Amino acid sequence: MTLVHHILPRTPVRSLDEYRAQGGGRGLETARGVEREAIVREVEASGLRGRGGAGFPTGRKWRAVRDYRSARWPASVVVNAAEGEPGSFKDRTILRSNPYQVLEGALIAAQAVEADKVIVGLKRSFRAEVRRVGEAVEEVRRAGWSEGVELVVFEGPEAYLFGEETALLEAIDGRDPFPRLAPPYRRGVDELVETQADVGSSLPAHVLMAGDDALAPPTLVDNVETVANVPRIVADGASWFRMSGTAESPGTVVCTITGHTQRHGVGEVMMGTPLHEVIEATGGAPQPGDNIAAVLPGASNPPIPGDQLDVPVSYEGLAAIGSGLGSAAFMVLDDTADLVAAVAGVSRFLAVESCGQCTACKRDGLSLSSLLAKLCRSQADESDLADLHQLVGTVTDGARCSLAAEHQAVVAGLLERFPAAVRAHVDHEASRVEPDDIAALVGIEGDVAVLDERRRSKQPDWTFDQAWSGATPANRLADHRTHIERD
Repeated sequence: MTLVHHILPRTPVRSLDEYRAQGGGRGLETARGVEREAIVREVEASGLRGRGGAGFPTGRKWRAVRDYRSARWPASVVVNAAEGEPGSFKDRTILRSNPYQVLEGALIAAQAVEADKVIVGLKRSFRAEVRRVGEAVEEVRRAGWSEGVELVVFEGPEAYLFGEETALLEAIDGRDPFPRLAPPYRRGVDELVETQADVGSSLPAHVLMAGDDALAPPTLVDNVETVANVPRIVADGASWFRMSGTAESPGTVVCTITGHTQRHGVGEVMMGTPLHEVIEATGGAPQPGDNIAAVLPGASNPPIPGDQLDVPVSYEGLAAIGSGLGSAAFMVLDDTADLVAAVAGVSRFLAVESCGQCTACKRDGLSLSSLLAKLCRSQADESDLADLHQLVGTVTDGARCSLAAEHQAVVAGLLERFPAAVRAHVDHEASRVEPDDIAALVGIEGDVAVLDERRRSKQPDWTFDQAWSGATPANRLADHRTHIERD
């Protein structure tokens, strides 16, 4: 199987002029020559689904923003570039390779939903991407592409939850990245709507809570890869987009392959491609003599057994075997790996990154992590195993975002699909091991993924102190709902 290049170019696009010479800009030109409703209809017809993890239909989201638009204030468009899913490096690869298609897609979205601002939300540690996007923004401004639309590059915190849509908006509005109950496309209630009544279109992209205030503007949030698909959909039509992929998952998907493969990397494939072909094309086979025992789809879906690698890489294909596509970040584990240790590493990652607004998510999440670490060390007994099963059922109680559901899915997947691996540790038949280091990627150097080493010392209160204070981030940062004025 060969990789395709609908989103990822064969070689990086170095300038806006080069992008235009390759056909870039056609989508924006088309969008500005038709009714806004026609743009939304084309995106709806394409069947494009969000590539950030949830797979929500993009056209439906755009439609919701238009339906909830304010009578007084323009909407805003936010490009979610806060990539933090363990094993994923596809959004940063797209931005490094061709930021212009992302900006073009965002400007088309702004045209469709009548937005006067586009914000690209990146982690401040993404220095290469911040610089690359900033340079591209200046080129786009000079070319006149963004006339009437303010382009902003926002640099945010390191927290995993910064990538959650509502937490991203909280951070943009000057607060800590804690998820809230209102979806981004709902109107909000915020004192800034009243106090900044004279600032016109410079109103920030904030939506604090759901409400019926007709003054408050909605915000459209889309992932980098999602937005990058938009220009060609609008330029070439929904039917062109549906020529690749499957009926339920049209188009291509950009995958990251790490773990026990000959190399690590990022590659673009047609939706519906068997997983084993994706792994081989992007990462190569396991080392000689080793077999794939399981694949972890990031930290958000149940592990995939090694005997199910014929599964199509699509939303419906992976859902059919009880897993999920997520961000298409596939961490490969060969038969030398300890799956319990891998899941224990995921559990610790999620327990630490939980903000603590939802008690069960933090409390039961930390307990799950502790029990899985005990299991790794072959110190767990039948009572601990029973507690694991119980906590899997309660960790999602009252959850306001998907983190707890991710935690539940991964651990339940281990218990239900790999009972022999679990039993081996309970019966002291498996070697004593420590939880694996599961963390976000900071890069892929050559053919090797580089993990965020700081993650090892991060405490559950989001500090890097030698010991955990016992507080949750939500309690420690008690003023997190207070707006912070920025220069």
